[in-house]
Amino acid sequence: MTRIAALVPMRHHSQRVPGKNYRILAGKPLFHHIVASLLACPAIDEVIVDTDSEPVMDGLRQFFPAVRILSRPERLRADTIPMNEILAYDTEQAQADFYLQTHSTNPLLRSETITRACQALLSKYPAYDSLFSVTRLQTRLWDQLGRPINHNPAILLQTQDLPPVYEENSCIYVFTRQNLLARRNRLGERPMMFEISPEEAWDIDEEIDFTICDFLAQNKNKPDNWKKDD
Repeated sequence: MTRIAALVPMRHHSQRVPGKNYRILAGKPLFHHIVASLLACPAIDEVIVDTDSEPVMDGLRQFFPAVRILSRPERLRADTIPMNEILAYDTEQAQADFYLQTHSTNPLLRSETITRACQALLSKYPAYDSLFSVTRLQTRLWDQLGRPINHNPAILLQTQDLPPVYEENSCIYVFTRQNLLARRNRLGERPMMFEISPEEAWDIDEEIDFTICDFLAQNKNKPDNWKKDD
């Protein structure tokens, strides 16, 4: 039977949004949202949080005792340490056939989506050797030199008719330890792109992201009160 371990790195220090991993979002600490989603996912066999944060550790012990806590070594705590080095350490501590990595900063990610991502890769492996989640963009894009990337300015197509491009949204990565060590990268030689809706793929990098995610999380289960009578 294929074993999948979920890895969630959570640093105590945050540069752009102070204390974001344990800051309250929609009535609970931010990290509660992704941990609850992972624990509700039948495709995941073990949830592992790598952290140097005492508030996160205390919260996990109190509310999520099934989660395995990895105390991040001092040598891996600097802001300059690449994520792939942290994952190399984490995968050494926990044996699994595949590892799914996500972030506490993806609070709107649903367990059903995580399950579909795992199933998508497993159904195509080894034709695809890894998976990463993406967001579809169908808008007029330009590079830094003012050159069109995905459209001809002389032909003004509707945006829905433009060829899509895809943004790596950092919500989900699925990979093997073998590929991670060989390439020092979560992406193998033949990665699968897994599309997620923009509404679910919000990633908290700035204060405005936190505000938007807080609003969406508080309102996602409420009835639609915006519709007007005909």
